[in-house]
Amino acid sequence: MNGILLVNKEKGYTSRDCVNIVGKHFHTKKVGHTGTLDPIAEGVLVICMGNTTKLCDLLTSKYKEYIASIKLGIRTETLDTTGNIIEEKNFCITKEQVEEVLSSFLGKSMQEVPLYSAVKVQGKKLYEYARAKQEVELPKKEIDIKEINLLSLEQDKIIFKTIVSKGTYIRALINDICTKLNTVGTMDSLIRTKQGDFKIEDTYTLEEIKNNQYKLITKEEVLSTLEQVNIDDTLYNKIKDGQIIEKFFKEEMVCFLYNDQIIAIYKTYEKDPLKAKPYKMFLENEPEED
Repeated sequence: MNGILLVNKEKGYTSRDCVNIVGKHFHTKKVGHTGTLDPIAEGVLVICMGNTTKLCDLLTSKYKEYIASIKLGIRTETLDTTGNIIEEKNFCITKEQVEEVLSSFLGKSMQEVPLYSAVKVQGKKLYEYARAKQEVELPKKEIDIKEINLLSLEQDKIIFKTIVSKGTYIRALINDICTKLNTVGTMDSLIRTKQGDFKIEDTYTLEEIKNNQYKLITKEEVLSTLEQVNIDDTLYNKIKDGQIIEKFFKEEMVCFLYNDQIIAIYKTYEKDPLKAKPYKMFLENEPEED
């Protein structure tokens, strides 16, 4: 089974739970997702099956859109409402203050990775340090916030929408927002409304998938925005052998088609920008699962 399935993940499920359910339904072990959602989070989870699993890292790199809710006045160990409260603080903020603080996060910045996360430090996941109550220096990573807008401010709750780069932790962003507001807060809810071109209105619930009410997306549909080049037999023979070739296409990456089928994605060769090397291969004789 080859194709991409857009799942509307429900609260309480892990991303791995969804992958397992989908894999069982389609009788395939060749299945993966393109970006983890915490159990508390909902929304767009892109699941790839069969040869489209080769596109996971390409799809993971896309920007993501979220609607997040902050509960003001408390901070938990996990930075969301599933954790134990470790700090409480009064707050008195206005809409104008929130809008000003939100806008200050636009663009690139360094974000501290949350302690309760699966990022590894010295071969050990951060949440393992947390559970063992061991101290560890939290790594920082560069993030890019493309858009961030206040949706509502009512009593002890802030709701905002944001578009962020790969690897951005919304829980950590919320913690930083509250620090700038001179209070504390924790993530109350999170909905991923978009990943790249995939929107929440095009997703399917796990129940709908179990009842065969879904539509798979093909790799051709996903890759339609990339430059497409039809090739002849000579170039096909070079590409099927994974050869580095002269770069004659305009963009950073290109889809090569043979007999109207995508057989490979090539990208600019970093050692020689005048050449191109294989990035992903989709050969006709590649074994596929039933």
